[in-house]
Amino acid sequence: MADYQFRTIKTASEGFYKEKGSKFIAYAYPVLSEEEVKKELENLRATYPDARHICYAFIIGTDKSFFRYSDDGEPNGTAGLPIYNQLRSFDLTNILVAVVRYFGGTKLGVSGLIEAYKVSTEDALNATKHITSE
Repeated sequence: MADYQFRTIKTASEGFYKEKGSKFIAYAYPVLSEEEVKKELENLRATYPDARHICYAFIIGTDKSFFRYSDDGEPNGTAGLPIYNQLRSFDLTNILVAVVRYFGGTKLGVSGLIEAYKVSTEDALNATKHITSE
């Protein structure tokens, strides 16, 4: 018999990272569908219309087979993929993490961006309770 248990988060949470004047505000949400993902992203875009980027990753489903991530204009592979990799590292599903970025005037470079998106996501994931489905 297949094991349908999975790990997710119980409530929404927030994380933060600041580097060279740039601010990265990470939001983690429990989600069950792509429609919920779109709704949360629309809410963030309405709340932060002046943000430079809103990058995200989500995983949905007990088998974790439905996922997407977006760099939202950041250099390819520097935002969405680090967020997604944190979701995988924490072994979570039915989750969205979106990171709102405000540019501080100094470029961070590829490694700096990867670190910023990774750390802000990790901060948000550590700020909420993880649960295992029954």
